[in-house]
Amino acid sequence: MSDSSWLGGADGDRAVSVAGRALSYGELRERVQNHSLPPGAIVRAEHADPVELLVRLLAGIDQGRPVLVADPASPAPLPRAIPAGTELLLLSSGSSGRARAIARTAASWHDSFAPLTAATGIRRTDVVAPSGPLHVSMHLFAALHALWLGAELSFDPAGADVVHCTPTVLGRMLSSPRLPRLFVVAGAALPDGARAEALARGAAVTEYYGAAELSFVAVADAGGTLRAFPGTELDLRGGVLWARSPYISLGYAAGEGADTGSLRRDADGFASVGDLAELGAGGELRVLGRGDDAVTTAGSTVTSEQIESALDALPGVRAAAVIAEPHPVLGEIVVAVVELDSDLESEAERELESDTDAGALPGTVQARADAALSPVERPRRWLFVEQLPRTASGKLAKGALRQGLADGTIPFTEPGAPRNAH
Repeated sequence: MSDSSWLGGADGDRAVSVAGRALSYGELRERVQNHSLPPGAIVRAEHADPVELLVRLLAGIDQGRPVLVADPASPAPLPRAIPAGTELLLLSSGSSGRARAIARTAASWHDSFAPLTAATGIRRTDVVAPSGPLHVSMHLFAALHALWLGAELSFDPAGADVVHCTPTVLGRMLSSPRLPRLFVVAGAALPDGARAEALARGAAVTEYYGAAELSFVAVADAGGTLRAFPGTELDLRGGVLWARSPYISLGYAAGEGADTGSLRRDADGFASVGDLAELGAGGELRVLGRGDDAVTTAGSTVTSEQIESALDALPGVRAAAVIAEPHPVLGEIVVAVVELDSDLESEAERELESDTDAGALPGTVQARADAALSPVERPRRWLFVEQLPRTASGKLAKGALRQGLADGTIPFTEPGAPRNAH
């Protein structure tokens, strides 16, 4: 697959703008064609400069060499073995924090460019910005899609027409005086309030659901309802979502300390990462969260993601993580770990000046949560932290959170209990 199929702009069109520099499509093509790859069976693309990373990656694809894309601040070991046909190796830790090298063909991404364009309405004339580093797969995909389309790739979301981001980043950008024409959102469930606020300010929102191993699985319509992404078949088995498409990865590369991962396949070409879902008769998809992230309490099972989505929508909450804690009677209890929104805290406290029973904002959040959640979903323990740990892609790093709470490296305040001393 030559670089011409990845670079859709005319030679004189601007391809990339970053840190005051601009590169035309003609200049980018020339750099890719003249790029000399280092020796070795697998080529590393671990550049802090996004242009250098893209040149290395596209040159590797053009010359038929597998390329490993990784964080330059944390160089990854080369895999011992890779699946046949591997062209891209992308690291993904998910919420567990354990690194996995996901192998895929270049076509598994390239073939989804046209349907994504149709689903989102991204235009060749747009300035498109990923909101994170290119060693994160969703941002790398966004950059490559923009270049394929012939749009201008920017690394300044504040000035872009289209921004690819997580719901957390979207929430932060809503406080900006200028919004892009379009947000393309993935990585976690999108709160209804965030979508409504963006739309009220004239910014369209396209949400999609997928996984690093599966790529695109579903995309939301204008009303926010998820349906199968074009070219993808969905199947629900015992509440677990399976998908079949040309976009699915080849699997995991083998390496020292590599995680076995969550990807499962069957003989018919369907694959799953264990997400729980509901599938309506009309094809409506509701993703409930990862099966291994569920909490079974008092005989009922609830998914963390459902509760997190409800908590994230509450005034005063910047972000929330839900984890399970063993309980001798109930089996497990729901524990909410909350990062308060400091911009809202003083406003909420002013609203409560006359309510001596309400106390500070944490108590208000708890009361609002009780009203929004069913009894079995209500957290029985609340921990308030300065900042929740996240992966490079912006997802909650629950493995790091559990470890930090256990070893004291993440201090917390628990209403009704002494301040955590760590």
